[in-house]
Order: sequence, then structure tokens, then C-alpha cells
Amino acid sequence: MTPTIATTPASAGVQLGDIGEPQRPPPRLGPGVGRGGAGTWPRHLAILAVTATLLLALFRQDVRDVARIWWTSTTFGHCLFIAPVVAWLIWTRRREVAALRPVGWLPGVAIVAAGGFAWLLGDAGSVALARQAGLLVMVEGAVVACLGPAVARGLLFPLAYAGFMIPLGDGLEPPLQDATVAMVLPMLHLAGVPAVVDGVLIHAGRYWFEVAEACSGAKFVLAMLAYGALVANVAFRGWRRRALFLLACVVVPVLANAVRAFATIYAAHLTSVEAATGFDHIVYGWIFFAVVMAALMAGAWRRFDRAPDDPAFDPARIGTEPRMTLHPAVAAALVLATAATFPAWSAAVAARAAPLPARIDLPAVAGWQRAAINGMPWQPVYPAADHYLYGRYRQAHGRAVDMGVAVIAGQREGRELVGYGIGVLGEATRWTRVADLPAIDGGAAVRIVAAGADGRPVERVVATWYRVGGTLTGSGTRAKIATVRDKLDGGTQVAVAIHLSATGPDAVAAIRAFRAALGPVDAAADRIVYPRSS
Repeated sequence: MTPTIATTPASAGVQLGDIGEPQRPPPRLGPGVGRGGAGTWPRHLAILAVTATLLLALFRQDVRDVARIWWTSTTFGHCLFIAPVVAWLIWTRRREVAALRPVGWLPGVAIVAAGGFAWLLGDAGSVALARQAGLLVMVEGAVVACLGPAVARGLLFPLAYAGFMIPLGDGLEPPLQDATVAMVLPMLHLAGVPAVVDGVLIHAGRYWFEVAEACSGAKFVLAMLAYGALVANVAFRGWRRRALFLLACVVVPVLANAVRAFATIYAAHLTSVEAATGFDHIVYGWIFFAVVMAALMAGAWRRFDRAPDDPAFDPARIGTEPRMTLHPAVAAALVLATAATFPAWSAAVAARAAPLPARIDLPAVAGWQRAAINGMPWQPVYPAADHYLYGRYRQAHGRAVDMGVAVIAGQREGRELVGYGIGVLGEATRWTRVADLPAIDGGAAVRIVAAGADGRPVERVVATWYRVGGTLTGSGTRAKIATVRDKLDGGTQVAVAIHLSATGPDAVAAIRAFRAALGPVDAAADRIVYPRSS
């Protein structure tokens, strides 16, 4: 039987260099796209590269800050891989994007302005997350301004996926701690281990275990969510399957983390806490969740319905010729001028900060006397405060309350009143948050615990108030909002934190009694900062 040799017509477009590579049909051209744009791509890309580089240089402090978080934080270590993934996503779309015609586009500058305003709000409120998100929006606005709406739509998923570079999600830790505790306790009871819960503390068998922030599973949930979003886009066509897969990427790690915590406690019950926690670190970090991720992928494998070489989008369906086009160099100049407005605005706001007195003191409180601090001390942490005061007050019958005051003029990054490792619990403190309590006279209350000198736990209740501008609140979020308002409205920019704390079974009652003798907290804060004018 003579073999048949098939020939390929020249019109099919197959070239010698294409042999052995799967062929993809050339993209169809639609409105607003065309090969005439091919010659303009080098110019537009060069202008975009220069613009993005100058933007990152202008906001280099934010770039350094976010890079340090990626490199040092175990929760956000996965962010290091997002930029290479975005580059790969753009590369996989190169044929479709090449069929589009890049144009400079004025509305892209408006996106830069929106990002710049978000950055300004973050800078005013000392919210690094808002600054970093604003910078990302500015860079992506530059892409829209220099390449146009058609290219931006073609690159919509890579641009959106770049949002995972923002270290967002540490707020998940407290609710995930509570969820882990709620799931672990019945598993311990089912295994026959006597266990009781006190907030985030579990007393099981011979040991106390703390379900700390690092044990909440937040880091793996965030990493799985980023990975799941990529898989959902690459491997699925329909939104229903994508949504279900993303839901599994959240639920499965939460359940797996509860199993891991249970296994650690159960192993400690059978052996020792040293052996169990050592085993936990190895399994949690290198094996356990790798197995969970592999199992999740294996379960979804048969549902994949998109081939790896399928076109990411159809250029013919991108859209029509845009209006308000610009020369790309003009668009780039407008992007940089707009972005530069906001650091200048921030500097002008910071220059209006009111000065503080050279010295301030704790107030005299009727019915309470200053006393020496003994026993196991606790102090709030404000390393960058302009003034920091801490002292103990005691009533005649022996009830004692500690008062801590921190005053900051002109908050900024590294000098904020509310932030990670600032306030009730410092970054290296031996105290642990057990549970939030009902507010005490408007102040946020929390119960904390630490091991005493005799090994027994020592408990303390702490109530916190923030005085920013004309606002008094116990909420850190509201304090941030008040900080932004005070700065942009031309206020004094003076911020005060007041902490009242006590130990013992009547700690809450003692704090209430001291607060009543102190008087309104906002007036007390004003008297502390400006005693003569009050």
C-alpha cells in the first residue's frame, strides 16, 4: 500500500518554521482593529514603558514598602509570583492583542486621577493598602491611556489579576481564627479529648493551645484564591464553573486548616506539645496543604472545558473605534502630570499640621491617686508617638486602673495611631487577644491574657478610645476616616489614643468607675494635649 503524502496549500499560511507547532487560525479583524496598527505598536509600547517606569520612580517609597511585605510576610509571600503570572497571561494573548490597534486615549487619564485620589486618601489616613491599590490603578490607567480601550479590554483579565499583588486580606485572620476554633472543638470531643474554649484559646488535655493569627489559615486561603482565579480563567469557559471552583478554593482550605489544627492538638494529647508543634510546622508548610491543593485540582480536572491553546478573546468583538484619542506622547505627559499632583497635594496637607506642647502630663482624677506599677505590667505600643504617657491610678479601697495615652501630630506612614503592631498588642508582645468584649462607654474593649511568673494565665481588660479632630471613637476604622477628614479639611491633625485597663473579676466595673471620674473622654483628651487652653 503506497502511503499518501498530503500537501498544504500556500493559502493556509503554514511556514517551515511552524512545523511541529499547533496552528492557531489568524485572529479575525473587526471594527476598530486592523493590521495598520502593527507599525504603531513599538512606539506605543516604548512610551508606556517609560511612563510606567517614571510612575514607579515617583512612588518609589510605596514600591519599596509593598516589595518588603512580599518578601518578609508569610501571609503575602504568594504576591511575589503574581507579576510573572501577569506577564505570562499577556504573552499568551500576544497574537490577539497584536491584531488590535493601540491609540492614546484621554479617559485613561481619568483612571489615573481616580487612582491618585485613592493614593491621597491612603496617604492622609496612613493606610498603606489604599496607597498601594491607588498606585496599581495609576499604572493600569497609564496602560489604558497609552494603548487605548480596545487593548485594555483584550488585557482585562491580566490587568484585573494584577490586583493580587496588593497585600489585601489580613482582616480575614480574626474570623478565620473563630471558625477554626468552632470546628476544632467538636472534633476533639469526638476523638475523646476533653477540651474547653476561651476565645481563641483551647484547653485540651494537659495543654493550652492558642489559635493565633498565623494558625487561622488566612495565608493559604489567600494563596489558594489567587491560584484558583488563575485556574478558573485558564481552564474553564463558563462563569458557573469558575464560581464553583473559586468557592471550593475558599471552603476547602478553611476545612483543611481545621483538620490540621485538630491533628496538632490530638498529636500533642498523645505525645507532647513539643513533638506535635514541630511536626505541625513541617506538615503545614511543606506537605499538608500541597496535598490539599493537589486533591482540589484532581477533583476539578474532569470539569476543565477550555483547551490551553484556545484564544483568550476574539479581536473582532472588542469594540468600535474610540473617541477622544490622543497622541500617545501627549497621553503619557498627562498621565505623569496628573499622578504628580497627588504627592504635591499630600506635602501641602502635611505642612499644615499644628505643633504640640513640649510637655504633657497624665490628668488628675477625682477620687483616684497615682500609684506605683507592680505585678505583671502591660503597656500599649506606640513607638513613633510624639508624646507617650503611662501610669496607674488607685482608689482608696484598692481598685486599680492603668491609663495609657499616646499623642501624634501629623500622622503618616510609620507615625500612625492605628496600624499593625500598634496599640493594645505590639508586634513582639507576650500578651494574646482572647476575645472582644462589649464596648465600655463607647470604647472598644478586649480581653487579653499572658502567662504570669508562676505559669498561670494573667488576664486584663483594655478599653480604647481615639480622639482625631472632632471625632471620638473606639473603632480603628472610624479613626482612620476621621484622620483623612481632619487632614483634607485643614484640621489640627492631632490624634490621641487613650487606653484604660484593669485586671481581676471586676475589671470592667473598675474601668467604668474610672471613666466616670475622668469625665467625657474627648474633653479629657483635649485637656491632656492642651492643658492651658482647656
